Amino acid sequence: MYGDMLDLYGDSGNMEIIQYRCRMRGIDCTVDGYSLGSEIPDLSKYDLIYIGGGADLEQQHISADLLRCRDSIKAAYESGVFLFLICGGYQLMFKYYRDADGNDIPGLGLFDYCTVAPSSRKMRCISNIVVRTHFTGKEVDIVGFENHGGQTQGVRTPLGEVLFGNGNCSRSKYEGYFEKNVIATYMHGPCLSKNPEISDYMISYCLKRHGSDDELAPLDDRLENECRQVMLDRLLKK
Repeated sequence: MYGDMLDLYGDSGNMEIIQYRCRMRGIDCTVDGYSLGSEIPDLSKYDLIYIGGGADLEQQHISADLLRCRDSIKAAYESGVFLFLICGGYQLMFKYYRDADGNDIPGLGLFDYCTVAPSSRKMRCISNIVVRTHFTGKEVDIVGFENHGGQTQGVRTPLGEVLFGNGNCSRSKYEGYFEKNVIATYMHGPCLSKNPEISDYMISYCLKRHGSDDELAPLDDRLENECRQVMLDRLLKK
């Protein structure tokens, strides 16, 4: 959704990676786009809803339109459709986002958290980041790049523990938000190019909703893993 407006740091590439990893396994994958002012689709018919990152200005532009879609998004979420949310997309699922000027941008209120930006635009969480996660059932350290002013508060089920970087707030212990059918994070990059486990978790989840219990065929992720290891070694000084 809003891929033409919410595309910081190549975030739209996340969907290209999902398509690629499906195609390499012979899995049919069709990606539709929703833009500002489009006719609201029945989002419950989809397997995954993706909303990427954008600055305050873009969030203000799409806020009213996103509220138009609230009932469709809520119905999709409650029916088990997967929500993958990056930065601005993450923030807009909350109760509200208060920008640096003190203006409240209403969110969809799907989850019980909120984000407040500091009054100074110079106070931002900008860093590479390492997050230790267990969403796959195994311990996986994922990496990305964060650049956000907003401080997200009240998250009870984070994506993981911050080993390097900030996370939901400046010098926070935790990053992102997680449910079995929701991954929300401040990680740009695009996130999925560096962390194939996230892609495969979502693909597996979607296939299981259609009754498939088959394990995903492994792909050659040596390059991705080697690149990530370079970042882990550099940031964690192993």
